[in-house]
Amino acid sequence: MKKKYTYLIVIFLIIASFIAYGRILGNGFVGFDDTLYITENNHIKSGINLENIKWAFTTVVGTNWHPLTLLSHTLDWNLFGASASGHHLINLLLHIGSVLFLFFFFEKTTKSLWPSAFVAALFALHPLRVESVAWAAERKDVLSTFFGLAALYAYALYAEKFQFSKYFLCLIFFSLSLMAKPMLVTLPFVLLLLDYWPLGRWQKALKPVNRQVVNNELSVKNEGEEISAVKNRSHLTGRLLGEKAPFIFLTVVSSIVTIWAQNKGGAVVPMEHLPFPARILNAIISYVSYLEKIFSPVDLAVLYPYEYPFPLWQILVSCFILIGITIVVIYAIKKLPFLFVGWFWYLGTLIPVIGLLQVGTQAMADRYTYLPSIGITIMLVWGIPLLFPRADMRKKILFPAGIAYLAILAVLTWQQCGYWKNTNTLFSHALQITKNNHIAYNVRGGTYDELGQYQLAIEDFNKVITLRPDYIKAYNKRGTVYLNLGNKELGCYDARKACALGNCKTLEAAKGKGYCH
Repeated sequence: MKKKYTYLIVIFLIIASFIAYGRILGNGFVGFDDTLYITENNHIKSGINLENIKWAFTTVVGTNWHPLTLLSHTLDWNLFGASASGHHLINLLLHIGSVLFLFFFFEKTTKSLWPSAFVAALFALHPLRVESVAWAAERKDVLSTFFGLAALYAYALYAEKFQFSKYFLCLIFFSLSLMAKPMLVTLPFVLLLLDYWPLGRWQKALKPVNRQVVNNELSVKNEGEEISAVKNRSHLTGRLLGEKAPFIFLTVVSSIVTIWAQNKGGAVVPMEHLPFPARILNAIISYVSYLEKIFSPVDLAVLYPYEYPFPLWQILVSCFILIGITIVVIYAIKKLPFLFVGWFWYLGTLIPVIGLLQVGTQAMADRYTYLPSIGITIMLVWGIPLLFPRADMRKKILFPAGIAYLAILAVLTWQQCGYWKNTNTLFSHALQITKNNHIAYNVRGGTYDELGQYQLAIEDFNKVITLRPDYIKAYNKRGTVYLNLGNKELGCYDARKACALGNCKTLEAAKGKGYCH
């Protein structure tokens, strides 16, 4: 009977995912990294060959070293060419694969079928997943998580029966995950958490030694048993820590390569532009903002601008929430270990993207929750049923409510996928729900320029320059639009302004055509 339900759950997860995300198959590419990774990348478009394989492993694209992602895009272009539908389909299939690995992992380790199904379903259908799945250039996200969750499932097999082949398989999947995107550098930490719950390996390793005292003295027999138990504890603890050493080594190497690549690409924001205290405060606020979006996934945007300084009340409330939850889960660790594991999964896996090493101009991003949100889902799925101790109440109230909630999430996800139809739709939506978003105005202005809607383009570039008077790209783009319209005076002014700020590309091109002197 359980196997029958397992098959039904798998079918449900696949069909529900296709329904919720299906409209992305009709979406096009967007002019935000899709050009860099796919549509204007000659290496990607030239197909799989030895030269391109070498290029993928030796180049930095988008300020990251991720050869597996580049090879994945190249294979997609071989199969689908410029048809965006095929690229989106592969993203969706990888997402579904991750969903199934998550389900199989928790079903195997907890032996709880329905909670495992709900964890997977919430991960599958939540609107925060849309950015990772619907954005072709975010192949790195779904590909990395696919291999990361495959590594978790392999680890569950290894923990069940210690075999080197299963351990090695886990290590291989972890390596592939890092070569797709370095987000999974926190996997060794996650494995240590999972060793506590649901695997229960730490409890066995740290099990107290039973001391039997006879006439105020340990018998020789009991003393020998105690020594043996202590040695066994030491052996188990050593195994738990030692088996993570290769994973930690790969994490360190991947982190070093990532920092090097991002510095090389100029993506790391210098401390003088964004002081470390500001980064700490943004991280604190972002942790709580992500929680808010997990529970209320509305008003999601492709880009959230960095807003500093922050209101004092927001800082204090965020600190209170984070500290309060942390104290509760630590206090309840023995009785409710899943709360501890879920919470620290969430906190820990967000560290690489929480902004302490600021890359880019965004304050936060929906795609960053792709892996971390699983931790909060664990807390909810295993925690909420405790509020309904009677089995009949869980069947009559909790199960229908859970299905209804999944249906609501699926509808919101379907709606969110629609905003990714094209560049204009995506960034117009972002501008409706964010404030002072100069990058959104700049990207949309570029789209208007490509569509020949020059006046709208100029209006957007004007807004960019009003918000950020030192934004070079806006001057270059506006200057180009003016020159194309025949307005040499304004065009040359913008070109010279951009050059004075550090980029003379437009000015040199204008001089070459005799527009500017």
